[in-house]
Amino acid sequence: MEPGSKAILAADGAGIAARIRGGDGMSALQKDLSETLEADLDFLMDFAENNHRHYVSAQPYPHICIDNFLRADILNAVVCDFPSPESQPWTAMVDKDQKKFATNAPSRMPPSIRRVLYFLNSREIINFLEKLTGIEGLIPDPHYAGGGLHELRPGGFLKIHADFNWHTQMRLDRRINLLVYLNKDWKPEYGGNLELWDSAMTRKVAEYAPEFNRCVIFNPTAVNCPPNRSRRSLAFYYYTNGRPADEVSGSHGTLFQNRPGEATAGEVTTSLAHKLVPPIVVEAWRRLRKR
Repeated sequence: MEPGSKAILAADGAGIAARIRGGDGMSALQKDLSETLEADLDFLMDFAENNHRHYVSAQPYPHICIDNFLRADILNAVVCDFPSPESQPWTAMVDKDQKKFATNAPSRMPPSIRRVLYFLNSREIINFLEKLTGIEGLIPDPHYAGGGLHELRPGGFLKIHADFNWHTQMRLDRRINLLVYLNKDWKPEYGGNLELWDSAMTRKVAEYAPEFNRCVIFNPTAVNCPPNRSRRSLAFYYYTNGRPADEVSGSHGTLFQNRPGEATAGEVTTSLAHKLVPPIVVEAWRRLRKR
C-alpha cells in the first residue's frame, strides 16, 4: 500500500472480526488485504466522490487523469512480464491511420498480467467508475474487444479518432475507455502523448504523457522512441445497455480524424473496425463517402 493510504476493512464472519490487532491497529485481515489488493479501494472511492464534478465538466468531453492508479509493485510485475513481440500472437493494425499492435487473450498471458486484466473488469472497478462518471449499470467486457495489451513500437502512431461505439457480440453501447500506461522514464521527445481535441479539430484542449501507472482516457500522438523502447498500455472499455437520448447515434467502427495540416485521415479501415463491423456495412459506408 502506498504511504499515507488508508487501510481497507472487511469482515467475513464473527471469527475474523475477533482477530487480534497488532501495534499499528490493523487486523490480520486488513494487513492481508493491503498486501494483496491490486489498488487502494478507499483511495479510489474517495477520489471518485471528490472528482465527479471535475470529470463530468472536463473539456472537450468528460475525462480525467489519475496518477498512481494501481499498486506500484503489481504494475511493476506487469512491466517485467509484458510479452515480447515473439512470445504472443500480436495483432498488427497497420494502415495510413495507425500503426500499433494488440493482444487480448488472458489465457495466453503471464499470471501477473491476467491478475490486472481481471481486476480492472471487477465489481470494485465498476463501482469506482460508476461513482466517478455518474453512469449507472456499467458492464465490463470479458472479451476485451479492442482492448487488452496495446503497444506502439518505434515509429508507431494512432491518429485522432472516435472509437467504435457498439459491441456487436454483447450488443451494448460503449461508454467509458480506461487506459493504464506502463512506461517508466518516458521522455518528452519520445512522443506518444494522449491528445484531446475539440469536435471541430481546431484546438488541442488537453494532453497527457503516457507515464507509468497513469490512468487516463485517450487519443494519442505519434511515437518516436528509441528502437529499444515502445509505448505500452492496458486498455479497457465499459458498456451499458442503451445510452441517454442526447447521445444516441448510429453504430460505427473507429472513425479517424486529421489534425490541422495533416494528411486526410482514413476511412473506417482499421483491423478493429473490420472485426467489429460486417464487411457489407463497411463497403456501403465507403460507397456513400464517394458520392
